[in-house]
Amino acid sequence: MDVYASAQKIDLIHWITELNDISVLAQISAIKEKTNVVSHSELMSIERGLDDFQQGRVISHDKAKNRYGKWLS
Repeated sequence: MDVYASAQKIDLIHWITELNDISVLAQISAIKEKTNVVSHSELMSIERGLDDFQQGRVISHDKAKNRYGKWLS
């Protein structure tokens, strides 16, 4: 981590500890929660993938490499 980022974090920590505005604290908490949450579209994509797996709609790694290898090189 660079020195600027470390200094900025320390400055923010100090500012937050002195902060008394509940609405600003709530906004900061909301930002923190957003960074730890999977979006709805990501969750739906994961669920589709799990359903495909459970239904046997999968291909081997070798077949995937053969099929998509030209775009992955």
